[in-house]
Amino acid sequence: MSFVNQLVQKGLLSQEKATSLEFEIKQSNKREEEVILESGLVQEIDLFTLKSENLKIPLREVLAEKVPLKTLESIPEETAKYYQMIPIQKVDKSLEVGMVYPEDLKAQEALKFLSRQGDFNYKVFLITPTTFKNLLRQYRTLKREVGIALEELETELKEEKVKMQPSTAAEFERMAEEAPITKIVAVILRHAVEGNASDIHIEPTREKLRIRFRSLGILHSSIFLPLRIHPAIVARVKIVSSLKIDETRMPQDGRFSTKINGKSIDFRVSTFPTTLGEKVAIRVLDPTVGLKTFEELGLEGGNLEAVKKAISKPYGLILATGPTGCGKTTTLYAVLQLLNKEGVNIVTLEDPVEYFIEGINQSQVRPEIGYDFPIGLRHILRQDPDIIMVGEVRDEETAALTIHAALTGHIVLSTLHTSNALGVIPRLIDMGVKPYLLPPTLQLALAQRLVRRLCDNCKKRVKPKAEIRDMILKELDDLPAAAKNEIKISKPLSVFAPVGCNKCNNTGFSGRIAVFEVLSMTEELADVISKTPSEVMIGKEAKRQGMITMKQDGILKALRGITTIEEVLTVAEEK
Repeated sequence: MSFVNQLVQKGLLSQEKATSLEFEIKQSNKREEEVILESGLVQEIDLFTLKSENLKIPLREVLAEKVPLKTLESIPEETAKYYQMIPIQKVDKSLEVGMVYPEDLKAQEALKFLSRQGDFNYKVFLITPTTFKNLLRQYRTLKREVGIALEELETELKEEKVKMQPSTAAEFERMAEEAPITKIVAVILRHAVEGNASDIHIEPTREKLRIRFRSLGILHSSIFLPLRIHPAIVARVKIVSSLKIDETRMPQDGRFSTKINGKSIDFRVSTFPTTLGEKVAIRVLDPTVGLKTFEELGLEGGNLEAVKKAISKPYGLILATGPTGCGKTTTLYAVLQLLNKEGVNIVTLEDPVEYFIEGINQSQVRPEIGYDFPIGLRHILRQDPDIIMVGEVRDEETAALTIHAALTGHIVLSTLHTSNALGVIPRLIDMGVKPYLLPPTLQLALAQRLVRRLCDNCKKRVKPKAEIRDMILKELDDLPAAAKNEIKISKPLSVFAPVGCNKCNNTGFSGRIAVFEVLSMTEELADVISKTPSEVMIGKEAKRQGMITMKQDGILKALRGITTIEEVLTVAEEK
């Protein structure tokens, strides 16, 4: 009996979905398990528990970091990758091998051959594709790969008898093009992408060159390199980013693209002179990570309805607000993807273009040649646009042109730096926008922050401390009536805490999600703007229209086990 039918029998799959899957399996050249997992209809653990029962082979969950490199060397990396089998434990001449497809006769033959060659006995265990993927990475740890490249570099330098301190641009370039230096930079980039890092920091310290990755918003030191290779590493990054190699006193910005594991990834580069040498910050722009739906972002309930209502109107200004790195642009991209249809002309003006979206005309401002937001906006209006996205409202001129574009029948999306949604209107007025122009143009102000999402596999329910419990109950009591009716609170009140497991690399967290507050334009808000547009008065109107604050949105997400109360309190303001 096929896996699909067994999953239906166990109640893990509906008959309707099963029929669709069976058709896909027949049409594709992939294994049945692969198609089922790609559909996302069944949990990997459920499918492989069933497979374990069928094959009568025990299913093993293995922590990648617990498998020593010496054990992995029992099966060469290329063989492991091809047959999807990997050593997981070795004691004397006995080897435990994890296999994703132990029923594969060719894989079994290869394992027999290796056991004869390596003079070991083996026992087979079933492992999931995720476990296999995590273990495979252990063949190529950052320290090991960089260490090999450094050894190669030392060998080359001894043979050539050259110094490590180049003085001319030509020497910089020659050294940066050395195979080991190229390899070190490539390894750093690949590990950042595979580890879902958002940024790479290459920083000289007094004694070492420090490489740090930012993951889930937090910087982690990943490796330290000899300080003497710092000029070559920076030069290599500059070469691929088309920056001036011999300019070390002034900051520079650049960009490059490369394929990593079959995916095209963009990298945004910024160099910055420090007293110890040039620091390089690289933003990793993975299109599969950056382009998300509203649900993936954490926009839900009344907030989602308000956004959908605003973007359904034929014109108006929608502003996303918050500090740098809070996901504003990602939210605007989600709106653009929804609006991106054949019958509309969408033009964006960005600094820089972060993700390329098929069917949208995206333009990058270049202030150094006089192409800034105001000039770009004037030209956009001559491009017959229906929808305009402006990267950021930074000054009075951009604010005036953005309001004018919304007033003349366009949907305009942009970002602004304010601490919350209530501050958007006073900020625009401070930037010289006449108060009477705001009611007919501003449709929506949306503020957001990012919090770490709890790992669904290992999070645990806990009882909150008394002061936390009291704070939660107070915020829930202040919720609008509509939101109160929708929530279900466990009794006694409980929240969730991170634990750490194989799936989340023992961090307890997996990805990030946003907490939001959304302020819509209403007749009452228009009246407030015309009389006393202070944050206090706008706040009263926000409460009247049922706005949920970022803190309340975060608490509701924490009660459902999406994040922790501690995460929410680090980003949400005390009222």
